[in-house]
Amino acid sequence: MVRLDGPVDVDVEYGITMLGCVAFVDFGPHFNVIDTTGENTLTGMVAAISKDIDGIVTCLDESRHGLEDGEYVTFSEVKGMEELNDCEPRKVKVLGPYTFSIGDTSNFGDYISGGIFTQVKQPKTISFKSFRESLKKPEHLISDFGKWDRPGQLHLGFQALHAFTEKNGSLPRPYNEIDAVEVLKLAKELNEQCEEKVELSDKLIKQLAYGAAGDLSPMAAVFGGLVAQEVLKACSGKFHPIYQFFYFDSLESLPDNVKFGEEECAPCDSRYDGQIAVFGKEFQNTIANFRASLVGAGAIGCEMLKNWAMMMGLGTGPRGAIHVTDMDTIEKSNLNRQFLFRPNDVGRLKPECVAAAIAKMNPQIASRIISHQDRVGIETENIYNDDFFEALDVVTNALDNVDARKYMDRRCVYFRKPLLESGALGTKGNTQVVIPYLTESYSSSQDPPEKSIPICTLKNFPNAIEHTIQWARDTGLYVN
Repeated sequence: MVRLDGPVDVDVEYGITMLGCVAFVDFGPHFNVIDTTGENTLTGMVAAISKDIDGIVTCLDESRHGLEDGEYVTFSEVKGMEELNDCEPRKVKVLGPYTFSIGDTSNFGDYISGGIFTQVKQPKTISFKSFRESLKKPEHLISDFGKWDRPGQLHLGFQALHAFTEKNGSLPRPYNEIDAVEVLKLAKELNEQCEEKVELSDKLIKQLAYGAAGDLSPMAAVFGGLVAQEVLKACSGKFHPIYQFFYFDSLESLPDNVKFGEEECAPCDSRYDGQIAVFGKEFQNTIANFRASLVGAGAIGCEMLKNWAMMMGLGTGPRGAIHVTDMDTIEKSNLNRQFLFRPNDVGRLKPECVAAAIAKMNPQIASRIISHQDRVGIETENIYNDDFFEALDVVTNALDNVDARKYMDRRCVYFRKPLLESGALGTKGNTQVVIPYLTESYSSSQDPPEKSIPICTLKNFPNAIEHTIQWARDTGLYVN
């Protein structure tokens, strides 16, 4: 639970159990969001504006405007319909990717040419309900439209777990059938008290109970970051907050062909007991003997290594190993996000420092982590050779350039090794799991090619550097 006292009353509560998580956000009855998206202001060039009750704006050269219904724009450099220049923000109704309506323009002058539209971001006031009110009539932010009915069930499931804990003094025992049946009974009783009944899945609620005592480091890392981001939203007023409840689960991560038992998932006085409670001892033994390669030891690389070595035990077994590859040295600017490094590490090689930091966190990994300072590429295939790749079980990319990503993707496909691809930019991120000959590879898709420049734009209205270069090429004044 996070509570902040100040100009805005902030209440962010969250819970993580096994493969399910919940966050509840309450920023008070009148919370102002200054910027709902945090994106750069959109702008574009106008090709035409109709003089009628709808006021339809068409963008130049079929350039997508990127606007959404309800947003606002203003105009400049419009010839003819000059009433729009520096006008009060006008509400947008999107008609298509290249056109939008701004309302009645029938009393304005006739449009002649030119014009630039600029998005005007409007503050938004959000009224949150208290936790007590929301429990009875919850508002859910959907995390996966493939599981649209899941939040309502998880809402009851988490309440049932709380009721079970209050009654018995502890969470349900891992994969204990008696405890799971009791949790299911409590969930059904709570459902009967609801005004709007939820169609409960017995299997789902029991799965939630089976692993409730579990603790998975990756789930904690992801959801902890999400909750921290909500606190930053409350402090800054930037980005749209989660509205009330957000439920997330990854129950599909449980294998279908394995039936877990209470003995298999019982604690064994290990630092990995939280993970064993969910996936069992056999799974723990498997990943302990995994041989993994991490390419890149920056922000994502530090997070991956922390999860692998500190809490998961990846590569800690007799056969296990973790190879870390990065040719960069640590800079002062890295310290704010690459948390395995310290000020006295500045100037040192990243692989050496992360290996030392991880060994301190988990001594079991000290002799299993191998650092490499040579970049991956064609020129180092004598180092990262056939023997190197054949010995691996999985490869993870934490790179900052596309060429290296594509190279590793090709190597993994060739050697038939699973690849986890990931990247981050500001508040955005992406992940892709590549299983050779089963899923699409990273190199199989790419950004669409740049559009050709219409000849009318080149001759009559060049408005970008690329246009002038293309014009010079076409007239013979410039040759590559």
